Amino acid sequence: MSLEKLLEGYDSLVVLDLETTGFSAERDRIIELAALRLRAGETEEMDVFVRLPENRRLPEEITRLTGIRPEVLEAEGLTSSEAAARFCAMTDSGRPLLAAYNAQFDLGFLYHFLRREGREDVLRGSGFLDAMTVYKDRRPYPHRLKDAIAAYGLAGENTHRAIDDARATLELLTAMDTERPDLHRYIGLFGYNPKFGVAGRRISSVRYLPQPYESEKPLYESL
Repeated sequence: MSLEKLLEGYDSLVVLDLETTGFSAERDRIIELAALRLRAGETEEMDVFVRLPENRRLPEEITRLTGIRPEVLEAEGLTSSEAAARFCAMTDSGRPLLAAYNAQFDLGFLYHFLRREGREDVLRGSGFLDAMTVYKDRRPYPHRLKDAIAAYGLAGENTHRAIDDARATLELLTAMDTERPDLHRYIGLFGYNPKFGVAGRRISSVRYLPQPYESEKPLYESL
């Protein structure tokens, strides 16, 4: 696994994925948080369930999608404080590069999750990379993670379980880096569907640009 150019200027690469109770980063909650950290040639994994507050219930459609059941969250889940501490320990390397597939979604939830615990400052100084933005420049629509896995013939699976999807995203990043080593040019650059605009709260250190389904040139050439 190379990704050497991507890691220049960063102490580690942290690939994350999460499962949630819905689509609103402000109102809904994280129920599973996974991260893979690449540092000094070694890979470390974390994958935790997160218990919901007493007044919240896990929607049945989320259980059908992910296979995560309420009793599993209750029996095996960490408190939000414990889960936040585990994640912060994964980003204690100084200046991490955080990557995800559809990172705008994951980072929005992560910010609100950490803010509730008073730990949102851990994100300051981090770099941000959206694997989906890169993939949209490489292949035509559709652009789901499972489409990217199929397009590159990867071994990973898009199971809607956080650790599996994080592993698949890391495998995808490696494949795209081998194909064309320009991933570093997408750091801090997120594409969005011009029809719908940017979903959720904008990240101050990220540049957002409209990105059509059929890209004629890399998004970074529009800067």
